[in-house]
Amino acid sequence: MSATQVVVEAPGSHRVEEHTPRDPGPGEALVAVHAVGICGSDREVYQGNRPEGYVRYPLTPGHEWSGTVRAVGAGVPGGLVGRKVVGEGFRNCQVCDRCHAGETTLCTDGYEETGFTQPGAMATTLTLPARLLHVLPDDADLTAAALLEPAACIAAAALKGNAQPGERVAVVGTGTLGMFAVQFLKAISPGELLVVGTRNDREALSRQFGATDFRTRDQKLPDDFDVVIETAGSASAARTAASLLRRGGRLVLTGIPAAGADGLDPTELVVRQLEVHTVFGAPPDAWAHTVRVFGAGLLDPSPLITHELPLTEFPQAIELVGAGDPKVGKVLLRP
Repeated sequence: MSATQVVVEAPGSHRVEEHTPRDPGPGEALVAVHAVGICGSDREVYQGNRPEGYVRYPLTPGHEWSGTVRAVGAGVPGGLVGRKVVGEGFRNCQVCDRCHAGETTLCTDGYEETGFTQPGAMATTLTLPARLLHVLPDDADLTAAALLEPAACIAAAALKGNAQPGERVAVVGTGTLGMFAVQFLKAISPGELLVVGTRNDREALSRQFGATDFRTRDQKLPDDFDVVIETAGSASAARTAASLLRRGGRLVLTGIPAAGADGLDPTELVVRQLEVHTVFGAPPDAWAHTVRVFGAGLLDPSPLITHELPLTEFPQAIELVGAGDPKVGKVLLRP
């Protein structure tokens, strides 16, 4: 099969063209891409409504991916060649205070990310800094592993929530991120694991992943949970998540509502002494946690994948992701 790549020239305009692998320079690795996931932000790139400064055209998209290392540049351990890998997207500077603190998604050197401002994985190969790679077990399912980028974002939330065995935990939102949150929380042996969503058709999958209870947001909801992770991306979901907590409980917000959304009531936060955390992207410790949990068999992305298409069907894949069809889960492209 010839090497190909997707290029988004400008909003609404794309082509699939021949791809020439770029040899890895010092500190870099060349990865043969196995699969690349499509996210709502890829749809934003194609439609042109990604915030200014967070995309650079023309662009090969693709920030959720898995693959196998084919070559490495000077200064990179040769043992990486042949290994299955996933990779961080944020191209952090490694020099600023935030990077030194391990908070690479808050790098003060400005925003650069694979698939948005740097060439992404919707191509036969991807060349990137080797320090961003995370090595998978040799028997890892690379198709499932293409979903580890969104999983890592939720791992960051799980780490911040710091749920302890036996605690009562809940997830608000039943999309891909919500289902990952259920799996990460299940792995710490909670006393109770509630999932709150808007669609009853996600109950079976929620329970398959470890939920002990499922309710829609219009049902009566409890108010005595220790930790709640919100993944739905609306202001109302954030308020629902806060309402589930006991006094002194821990809330982690991962969704990004539209600008200007009504937020949480500060009086309620203070009087109930709630601990509020937020997550934007995944720092290295969250990636390492994700790969470890995946390797241990405690994280299974496979049931979330509903479509696998060739690169040439990029526009159809974008359409599927935005269709709002409950039968459409995670859509993968296969270079």
